Order: sequence, then C-alpha cells, then structure tokens
Amino acid sequence: MAEASFKDLPEIFEVEIGEALTARTESLATFRELGPPDLCHVIKSTGRAGQRDLGSYHFVSGVDASSSASLAAYINSLTYAIEDSSAWFSKSTAWKVKSGCYCCFNAFSRVDIRVDVKIPGGVNAYVVDLRGERHEATPEIWQEAYVSALLRAILYSDDPTYWLEAYRRLDPITTQEGELRFLQAAEALFMKGWQVGSDPEIQVATVVSNHLTAGIMKYFGDSGRYQQAANLFEKLSAREPEVASLLAKSYLGMNEEVKAVQIMSAAMKHTPHSYTLLHVQSDFLRSKGKCDWAVKLAREAVNCAPSEFVTWEKLTELYIDIKDYESALLTLNSCPMFTFNGRDAHRALAPARVHLPFKLQIGDILPEKQKTEDDEADPALLRLPAPGLRGTWARAYILLTRLVSDIGWDELLKTRSSVFVMEEEYRMQKAQVDIQGVVGKNGSASEHGSEGDAGKTIIHEDGTVVERVRNSTASDGSTLAADGDADDDASTRGVHSPQDSKISASESKPEVSNLLSAEDSIPIIRVSSDSDTERELAEQSSRAAANGDLKEEEPRVASPALEKPAQAAAGEKEPDLPSANTPQEPYSFTNKRLCERWLDNLFMVLYEDLRVWTIFRAEVAHFKTQHVAYRKTGLEWEILGDLGLRLHHKEEAKEAFQRCLDTTRYSQKPWAKLLEVYAEEGDITRTIQTAIRVAAYQYADYTEMTFPTLIARCFFKLGQIHGHAKISFTLLSMGLPDVIWKIMDSYLKYGTTFKVEGYDF
Repeated sequence: MAEASFKDLPEIFEVEIGEALTARTESLATFRELGPPDLCHVIKSTGRAGQRDLGSYHFVSGVDASSSASLAAYINSLTYAIEDSSAWFSKSTAWKVKSGCYCCFNAFSRVDIRVDVKIPGGVNAYVVDLRGERHEATPEIWQEAYVSALLRAILYSDDPTYWLEAYRRLDPITTQEGELRFLQAAEALFMKGWQVGSDPEIQVATVVSNHLTAGIMKYFGDSGRYQQAANLFEKLSAREPEVASLLAKSYLGMNEEVKAVQIMSAAMKHTPHSYTLLHVQSDFLRSKGKCDWAVKLAREAVNCAPSEFVTWEKLTELYIDIKDYESALLTLNSCPMFTFNGRDAHRALAPARVHLPFKLQIGDILPEKQKTEDDEADPALLRLPAPGLRGTWARAYILLTRLVSDIGWDELLKTRSSVFVMEEEYRMQKAQVDIQGVVGKNGSASEHGSEGDAGKTIIHEDGTVVERVRNSTASDGSTLAADGDADDDASTRGVHSPQDSKISASESKPEVSNLLSAEDSIPIIRVSSDSDTERELAEQSSRAAANGDLKEEEPRVASPALEKPAQAAAGEKEPDLPSANTPQEPYSFTNKRLCERWLDNLFMVLYEDLRVWTIFRAEVAHFKTQHVAYRKTGLEWEILGDLGLRLHHKEEAKEAFQRCLDTTRYSQKPWAKLLEVYAEEGDITRTIQTAIRVAAYQYADYTEMTFPTLIARCFFKLGQIHGHAKISFTLLSMGLPDVIWKIMDSYLKYGTTFKVEGYDF
C-alpha cells in the first residue's frame, strides 16, 4: 500500500472510510473557541472493480478559506502529491485521488463549512451546524471562515503545547494583497471578535480582549510592523472608543510616544473604566521607571475589573518592581483563578496506519528519530509538577518564581508567615476561643468541680458543640482547609479573636504551611486532660518526649539546605503542653489573611523545583571539585534547562541546553530555547546556526511556514540592529546545502516583501 500514500505529506489512513468526517461532525458541539485546524479528507482508488478504496486524512492550517474555489484548489493539488512508483514494465495500477472533503470551522457562527470535490467532477460547498444539519454557505459565512482559518494559523503557529499528528502548517499570508484582504475582513468582523473567545487568562472576552485582537497584534507585533495595525485601529476607534487602548499600544510599538500619550489622555475622558487602557498607561510608565505611578493605575484597573486575572497579575508585577513583597504576595493571593480548557482539538481515532514521510534533504542534519537511552530520565525529574501548569496557574507561578528570585526562599517564607495565618497561630487562637467558651458556659472549674467535663467538649467556630475523643492529639495539618472536618466555607467564614475582632478568612493546605523557627514558634494549647492526675502524667511524659525526641530532631533542623514549607510529617506526635488553666496572653491576627489553597499548592510546586535545582547545582559543584565529568541523559539536561529558565537562572539553563545538544536525543526544544537566548544576546552567528536546526526540525514536522514563527521573530529582532544584509551574508558564508539555504533565505524574503525594519540595510 506504499504507492497509495502521498509522497511528502503526512496522512492517517482510516479503518472505515469517512469515520474522520463523522467524528468531526459529532465533535462540533464541543468546540468552544477558535476550533481545531482544518481537516482534509481524501478517498483514493485504483479504478479497478475488485480493489477496495482507501480513506485517509490530515490536518492543515494556512490554506486560503475565502471561497470554495481556493479550498477545492488545495484538494486538487494533492492529486500531484501521490507517490508514483509505477514503471513501464510494472503491472500494478496506480492509485489516484477519487474525491476529497475539506472542513473549516467558522468560529464566529459556530458552524463547519465543507467543500466536497469529485475528481473529475464538480464542487459542492455547504455548511454543517452543531446538530449535523446542512445549510447553504452565504458570503458572510465565507468571510467568517476565512478570518477564523487565518487566526488559527497565526495563533497556533508556534504554540509548543499544541500538537497533532499529521498536522501540516502552511504560510497564511504570502503577499501584501493577502494582508490587505485580512485587514479588510478583520475590520468588517471586529465588533464580533468577542464571539471567538479569548486567551485562558481572560475570563470575559470583550471587543478589545479576544482572539481576533490577539491575532492582529501577534501578526504585526512579531515583525515590528505596527503601522498597519495602527491604521486599522484608527478607523475602528471612531466607532468603538475602547479600541483606543490597542491604538495607543500600536503607536508605542512604533516609538510614537507623544501621539500614544495624546490618544490615552483623550480616551480616558470617554472610557475611564477601561482596564486595558489603564494597563497600557501603566506599562508605559513602567518602561520609564515610574513604577510608583504605574501602581496607582494598576490599582484602579483592579477596581474596574476585579474578576479578571490580568488586572491582579499586573498589580502584583508592579509591587514586585517597587520591592513591596508583602503587598505582592497578598495581591497574588487575591488573583481569581479560572479553569483551563486548552485549545480545541479533534477526537483521536484508532488509525489503520499512519504515514509520516521523512524529508531526506533536511533530515541529514538531524539525529535519528528513534528512542534511545537519552530519552530516559530520573523519575524525580519527570515528576516535577511545574511543567504541567497551564493558564492562570502557570502565570501565577511565574510571579511566584519572580518573588523567590528577588528575595530568596527563606525571605519568601518569612514574608509568607507575616501576611498569612499559619496553622500554629490558628490552632492557638481556636484553642483560646474554645477555652473561653467552655469556661463561660460551665463556670469556673474550681467552683463547680467540672474541670474534667470542660475538657470533654469542643466548641467549633460555627457554635456547634461536640464531645471530645479522649487522648486526641492536635491535627498534623498546617491550615484550616486541610482539616478533615472543616467545611468548604472555611475560606469565607470569619474566625473571631477573644476581643471579638473579625479575622480575614481563606484557606491553605497541610503540605505547605510554614516551618516556624524555634524562637518564633507559638505554643499549641490543647484541652486534653480529664483530671489533675492525668494532667500530671501527661506533663511528665511530655517532658520525657521533649528531652528525648526533640534532641534527636536538632541535627536535622539545625541548618537545612532548603526549608520545606510544611509541618512535621504526618504521624509524628507533638509533646504535650502545659494545662489549659495556664494564663495565656490574648492573641489576635486581625491584620493577616488565610492563604488560598491554590497558592499553597504553588508554594509546594516551587519547593519541589528549588529542591531539585539545589541538588543539581550541588552535584555540579562537587563533580567540578573532583575533576570528574558530570553526565546526564539528553532528556535530563532538557528538563534541567527548563527548570533553570523557570527559576530565572538563565546562564545555568543555557549551559544545560548546550549539554543537551551533545547527546543523540531527537528534540527541537533545546535548539529553540537557545535560539531565543542567542537572539536576545545579539549573537548573529550562533542565532543562525541554531535557527538552521530549528528550521530542519520544523520542516521534518511539516511546518512549511515562514511567518509568524520563532525563527522569523528572532531574525527580525536581529535585523532591526544589524540589518538583513548582514544576516544574508552570514548565511552565504556558511556554505549551506541548497535546500537548507532556500529555507533560511525565505525568512529574509518575507522581510523584503513586507518591508520589515532592517530589510533595506
């Protein structure tokens, strides 16, 4: 069946002909935002009566979806891509494309537009709605499908988290005429932009915060050509005042700061409560070093949109900039977190077989695509939770790593304990409230002789009274939310101090409470004695435990390399404390809050990252002193490089990625990360050398597009400083094979076609 495959294109062969189309129809209702890439389904036949037809499909983005003719032309082009292995002496009959169906999701109207092509024969275009019913395709539907396809091609172009098998990426816009058509269609549909959804960090899509505006800003921003975007937003701002924030951002990108400030000033009179406009202003002030002014604007943005994550995120960033770390932590704790839905994708089907041809021309410079020992890694590295964070959790974690990078882990824990209620504080406060409630209800133990009875009841914050289980010990959990009996309202119910003062409420997890130092620890009070005799025995046993167990713990706690943000392990018995009748000074934490559960989890994630990183750097230092080579597998170096970037150790991360390149692992990630690093450093030669490998990996994965891609972005960044001519001459001096050189030169040709800054020098 090899002769039934396309020569250079990926494809997945079906078990039952048409099952991919049926699965897509059934999945239409699950597509929430932009939808998945386009699906191209073809049926191949030999024309012989006894030969069974074959059905295959692949995914594609970047195809012009403005009319049925352009989609039919793509299917027709596949007829020339089929392998022709027949010779004049061969008896086998050649396979030919008999028919095809191209599916493109319209994200505005939530319908699937399809084009059936019979070869030879006619073209039939129709629309399939979420119920699977057919309708006629109108010009408005075609325009929406065209913009939807372009947005998917732009936004999915270099998303490392979005991967599909047999996914072909083509250039969405190749000429200036095509770009003009895109701008005209975007202008016509701009007010409908909120219908296509927004990034996962945006809770409510608006006219200025959605996938359409994100696609426009990415397309023109990556090449530094903000003039075209500014022209578009200039027209739209007359109809919609909120567009002024995008217009000002475009002018700032063009270095037209005076005009941008004038636009922002005028817009504030019309839309004073636009958080996007306030953010553009705060970013501008931040770039000028006026962070204290920017904080005021960010606070106002939070007041305007308190339910949006990005407003709290911006305020947290600015607090970190002005080194107000307590406020930064409190603001981070207040961030609203949203469920991450991810990109829309097709339902996976069991294939009859998968055809993924490898292009030999560019494959010569890549390692073998087979599993080796370099694809294995230590389980501790594979289990790191941070790489799995997505959406708002990933963004919040970036802020947390910024904090620890600025002030260090120990200082971060101190800051955390100074602004959040820790478990020991809460337990002491709760015990005092319990004691006062019992004493107030039953009277003095000496007068009524009911001291033992007082210890048999527990009064909870909500007023419920339950019998106490004898010989119970304090919970090993670290925070309110961790208690097994605590209800889900623990984060909203107040805890009252002896003076009836109101306490901020929130929650936290047992794994992530702070370890208090010996001198700062707060005694935990328990009402656990039933009589004076039992109390004396308990005190004696507690002294014995303190003299024995605590001494054993001293060497472990004395100077930890990295303090874990958790209490003693579950099951360890704490020494009993003096009786409840001992007078205690009233304690209040009215100025503290409870740490949110998700932030507690992130502290634990950060601890795991720091623990692994500390061990890694200690091992490196040890091996250097011993003059012994430090060896890791390719995957381990890759994970450690990612870890270094997360924790803002750029030089160590760069070194780890460079070590990864010395292995035989087939992976694009280390090359792509180094490409960004070298472009940031302005190193032309190394940027080009790594870009060649990245391009080879992309073409091997059927990414045949020039822009917007990571390589184009890095080239254009260098071109603004050195000019495209210098990049071109450096490429020529490397003596690259023709196939590789044409691929690399295509990025510079794009710059010439669209007049990217630096193309003319």
